[in-house]
Amino acid sequence: MTHPASSLSVDINMAFAEISLDGYLTVPEHAKGLVIFAHGSGSSRFSQRNRFVAELATLLFDLLTPAEEDIDLRTREFRFDIDLLTERLIGVIDWVGQNATTAGFPIGLFGASTGAAAALGAAAERADKVAAVVSRGGRPDLAARHLAQVKAPALLIVGGEDTVVIDLNQQAAGQLTVEHCLEIVPGATHLFEEAGKLEQVARLTRDWFLHYLAGL
Repeated sequence: MTHPASSLSVDINMAFAEISLDGYLTVPEHAKGLVIFAHGSGSSRFSQRNRFVAELATLLFDLLTPAEEDIDLRTREFRFDIDLLTERLIGVIDWVGQNATTAGFPIGLFGASTGAAAALGAAAERADKVAAVVSRGGRPDLAARHLAQVKAPALLIVGGEDTVVIDLNQQAAGQLTVEHCLEIVPGATHLFEEAGKLEQVARLTRDWFLHYLAGL
């Protein structure tokens, strides 16, 4: 499904389940799919890393409310609450499915760190709506109970120097029953901050979503 006829970039507010989450929605002209960026903490919709890999229509938002984010910066208690993060992301998926601007788009989920676990959990719970998943430096192992139920093709991207996370991703990949790929970016650490590494992540991510969301 292709829409709208003209491009759109707007701040939005998504209210559901007695909470309200702020986001930034970009819908380019003739968009054919929507990528939802999901992050546990410390990588909000204002992150330049997120905007760099934004392709197709995109929704950047915070999984935590501002009050929760303030607490989490001190205690780290919310970023590892995978059930909470997954529930929030499911709420967002349902919201975009009911919104006139985004309804009908095939959906891709992009998750970093613990947001990757939420993305895989939400993909399992909304298998009829999620068409592709990308994890960047993620912790898919934290979604272990959901992995066998994921139906969307999944790309797991890990830095070559992020040895512990490589092992966790390899274990998680072994539990996926759907088409999947583990891409290890040589010389990259957890945040892919080395020269040229983020560009590699961007290309891998863009190609995966364009293939599975837009058929390109």
